[in-house]
Amino acid sequence: MFRLERRIRACLDEALARHGLTTTEYMALSELRLRDAPSSADLARIAFVTPQAMNLVIRDLEQRGLIRRDPHPRGGRALRTRLTPKGLNTLRRCDHSLDSIEAVMLAEIDDTDRATLAETLTLCARALHHDTRTLAPVLRSQKPPPPPQP
Repeated sequence: MFRLERRIRACLDEALARHGLTTTEYMALSELRLRDAPSSADLARIAFVTPQAMNLVIRDLEQRGLIRRDPHPRGGRALRTRLTPKGLNTLRRCDHSLDSIEAVMLAEIDDTDRATLAETLTLCARALHHDTRTLAPVLRSQKPPPPPQP
């Protein structure tokens, strides 16, 4: 799984770079498409970066016109972050590129096995997402895995 994740990430990074985005920026834009004005902290958790790093990402995306930040209607210091039309268009182009990567990756897998793979990966994701209290002690008690073999 580690080798597959690394290969997918390399393909994602390369494809997104052609559109002027990093994987972290793509994850933030994708979440903004799905949710109405998530917080910077929410975006950081989803993209696996620190809140400070996400603040830099958001600032850069805003300067490039891909997102806009508006005062929260209830006032205060909070800002609502939303996609701009330019951001949505960039995201759609990226989606198309990533769909192509997925098509290549799954080209030799028949429909039945694709369905099984999707179901199995969904179960794996749910197991790790919903049971973090059980998983945390296990992760703390384990030795680091050996480095991957070339």
